[in-house]
Amino acid sequence: MPIVVENLSYVYLPDTPMQKQALFDISLTINDGEFVGIIGHTGSGKSTLIQHFNGLVKPTYGRITVDGVDLSRKGVDLRSIRRTVGMVFQYPEHQLFGETVFEDVAFGPKNAGVPEASLEERVREGLAMVDLDLDTLRDRSPFELSGGQKRRAAIAGVLAMKPSVLILDEPTAGLDPRGRDEILAQVQTLYHQWNLTVVLVSHSMEDIARMAQRLIVMENGRIALEGSPSEIFANAERLRGMGLGVPQVTTLMQELHRRGMTKRADIFTLDEAEKEIMQFLELKHHGHA
Repeated sequence: MPIVVENLSYVYLPDTPMQKQALFDISLTINDGEFVGIIGHTGSGKSTLIQHFNGLVKPTYGRITVDGVDLSRKGVDLRSIRRTVGMVFQYPEHQLFGETVFEDVAFGPKNAGVPEASLEERVREGLAMVDLDLDTLRDRSPFELSGGQKRRAAIAGVLAMKPSVLILDEPTAGLDPRGRDEILAQVQTLYHQWNLTVVLVSHSMEDIARMAQRLIVMENGRIALEGSPSEIFANAERLRGMGLGVPQVTTLMQELHRRGMTKRADIFTLDEAEKEIMQFLELKHHGHA
């Protein structure tokens, strides 16, 4: 289910005094089974870009194809595309509205024509995928749930549609550290267990570094950098110039490397940093032995 973006440009409110170009000539491909991180400052075009991926926004120029289907083509079934490419917006709990958790999670599949007889199974599966239990929560109001649970229930509503691609726009925004860790752990589990393609939009370098295989860095509506986390974070100065910086652990490791205390500077997760520092200490210990 690859998503292919070709020469995409997008202009808000064209031919009005408020006209503003948000995206400039973007080309990229999201491949099946990838975990792609999109990072960039507020206003860099991240959210506008991902809203093109399932036809919520139409390009001003260029085109998007999903599994070979051109989303701009006349008569294209966008409802079926949106079932396949599931979108979780920022603060998805603001879209919770059902009187019960069951009603809320069932809303998408029901609208998509899933028969009544299969609805319960879909809701149960969607909730189980985010580690929530239908029997416990069925008749509870979604508004009684904790912040992290609300967000997981909102994600379950998208998962109950059985998408192949899951797009998450800043899924941890506004959550406390516990809720944040809950959501990120859940996203990783979904990626590994359910063979989903995941696109994660975030401004948190730590989260993205730990989870994504490939990063796309946006700046002023353009792709500024693209590559693996180690390739991207090697451009520390450029990232700082964009106001993004690098993970804190990378800054630490670059400084230790500069002082000759580690072999590698291209480290961006705590686990890797721990290994590198332990290796250095062992070598030092044996050197003095």
